[in-house]
Amino acid sequence: MITIYHNPRCSKSREGLALLEGSGKKFEVVKYLEDLINEDELKTIISKLEIKPIDLIRKNEAIWKSDYKGKELTDQQIIKAMIEHPKLIERPIIVNNDKAVIGRPKELILDII
Repeated sequence: MITIYHNPRCSKSREGLALLEGSGKKFEVVKYLEDLINEDELKTIISKLEIKPIDLIRKNEAIWKSDYKGKELTDQQIIKAMIEHPKLIERPIIVNNDKAVIGRPKELILDII
């Protein structure tokens, strides 16, 4: 099953959703700012993305700049920050079985669907 972790207010996330809708494939939408991601789920997503937690952070978000920027943080502290402040999570994230991509640019989604 394909899953998109989606923020409707984000134009890149809307583009990713439109690409999935146009693909004709079945998928589920998780509005992660409403249906919060738990720690285990976030760790699984990061593992499937094959990235470090810091690479999933939106570093231009005000909360990142005010509370975290410039600090030495462990992976666990970064994951905790994303759980506490889900708007820090880069979007959209598309997961298909054991693979995942951040849909920026949206064409990256085509690699896993």
